[in-house]
Amino acid sequence: MRKVDQLLERYGESHRNRVNKSIHWICVPLITWSVLAALWWISPVVACIGLGAALVFYFVLSPALAIGMLAVCGLFVYPIVRLADSALLAAGIVFTAAWIGQFVGHAIEGRKPSFFEDVKFLLVGPVWLLADAYRRLGITY
Repeated sequence: MRKVDQLLERYGESHRNRVNKSIHWICVPLITWSVLAALWWISPVVACIGLGAALVFYFVLSPALAIGMLAVCGLFVYPIVRLADSALLAAGIVFTAAWIGQFVGHAIEGRKPSFFEDVKFLLVGPVWLLADAYRRLGITY
């Protein structure tokens, strides 16, 4: 089994409940956006370096998923740029609310978040959703 499949399967073990999965479909992209927004507020260069590091991790797992994550993050930049000076405040509010949602989802699931087991699962969450979307669309990753 490929490493990407192993990681996605391990991540999925604590995301089997339908409600928790639905919460993750909302909260994981919001957390990803808020982290990118906070980094962008520091400096677009810092945001690009952080995104680049994440994309290297994704590329090692799956070039197709890395390309998808680049596209998703590219879409995330527009509202960040439009928010300009308000981006950090918005990112803080979104980040906090989304993490509360995540923990509610895991309370419903009855399992702790995967990143408590291994911090790299903070990066796996977004590609877990993307891989699911790819499967539904018949895209090989």
